[in-house]
Amino acid sequence: MSIPMLLPPYLLEAIAERGPEPAAERARATLRRDAEIRSARSTTSPAPPTPAPGATPGQPNRTIFSANNTEQLPGDEARAEGAPATGDPAVDEAYDGLGATWQLFFDAYSRDSLDGRGMPMLGTVHYGTDYANAFWDGKQMVFGDGDGELFNRFTASLDVIGHELSHGVIEFTAGLRYADQSGALNESVADVFGALVKQHQLGQTADQADWLIGAELFTDKVRGVALRSMIEPGSAYDDPVLGKDPQPGHMDGFVTTTDDNGGVHINSGIPNKAFQLAATALGGNAWERAGAIWYAALTGDQISADCDFATFARLTSQAAAAIGETEAEAVRRAWAEVGLPVDEAPDAEQRPAPAPASEPAPSSEPAPSSEPGAPDDRIGDDAELYLGRSGGFTGMSRSREFRLGELSPPDADSWRQLLGGPELTTWSRSDAPEPDRYTYRVACRTVPLDVQLPEPELPDQVRELFHRTLDG
Repeated sequence: MSIPMLLPPYLLEAIAERGPEPAAERARATLRRDAEIRSARSTTSPAPPTPAPGATPGQPNRTIFSANNTEQLPGDEARAEGAPATGDPAVDEAYDGLGATWQLFFDAYSRDSLDGRGMPMLGTVHYGTDYANAFWDGKQMVFGDGDGELFNRFTASLDVIGHELSHGVIEFTAGLRYADQSGALNESVADVFGALVKQHQLGQTADQADWLIGAELFTDKVRGVALRSMIEPGSAYDDPVLGKDPQPGHMDGFVTTTDDNGGVHINSGIPNKAFQLAATALGGNAWERAGAIWYAALTGDQISADCDFATFARLTSQAAAAIGETEAEAVRRAWAEVGLPVDEAPDAEQRPAPAPASEPAPSSEPAPSSEPGAPDDRIGDDAELYLGRSGGFTGMSRSREFRLGELSPPDADSWRQLLGGPELTTWSRSDAPEPDRYTYRVACRTVPLDVQLPEPELPDQVRELFHRTLDG
């Protein structure tokens, strides 16, 4: 199942590697806890909550809990639907954020909660100690209090709450595959509706909006204004610890990579910019005009799970044309400005999409035939390997190219056992990646191998081996 995390591993790993103490240790602790959460939930797919007895259709049904700085979910009930404010900022921000998300989808698109059937909206705050992340686990939202060094509490950003909950709407509608261009669309659509949640709540027009995602999360120690900018992708932050915002805003800057499930958090800047351009050109309330067009394309019967940028551009153009020529022209111009001119003919020849980066072509060389765990005599100290880790809310990646001889003897032997057996190939056959799920890539020239490994599929000792290797 999907466990969308707010912060990606690349951002947390940058802090763990380059950040000051105690922020670096807190980031390492958050990474370890995130991996445990995904691993614990990877073997189950809980059904969405059903409406509680007595719940009123057409009204939100929220309950906020407090974990009291433990990791027990859901925790103690802190505020139920209709109860007054508690005075605890995290409790009240979560309550208001879930309500604002419900209100946008109901007011603008007549959608009753994430599933369209009145699904209860649950949230837990004060999760863990100095936990610098937030996630949606398929049943509820969970918020950490931040580390106080680089990140504020994670209930402080309304558009971030809207983004994570919008992954649920996407899951119940188009079900966009979380890799390559369809995965970048998944991230972009979540950003779009996250931004619209904030604009709807504040009563902002498209011209008045800041088009930033996560502007409230950074402390004043970070050189940045937000996690992402929809109006100017690539400009949100440029920080010695976090690095520079990697998003492009045009197809000329499209990043072909195997990291981050094919760059889903990076290339989402392109459709993000297209939406912002369309919304600004149409003017007024973005949720009423451009937002309605994007929602119609997302929920229509022509979209598929592997929809690419060009197809989504055509679907939004068609949805706009059903409203009027002014809308259609604004949408076509917006996509053209990011390098995706719209051809209305469904069977017309389209620009070929970049090759899927998250599914490397199988090697023509024979795979090793060793038994599980048996060392392969071809794998000496000079064997060259690549290990990369990506995924998460902003998609920052971390990687290392190394020779086995650079590792400690126990770790080198562990790698030889992995490369000599079938486990890596077996783990790579798991379900397709999902929103904000961590993924490793392992490649080796000596043993013909290039695989993508969802982190929840990996045993604890293998994850620890990968962590030590990247830290080396």
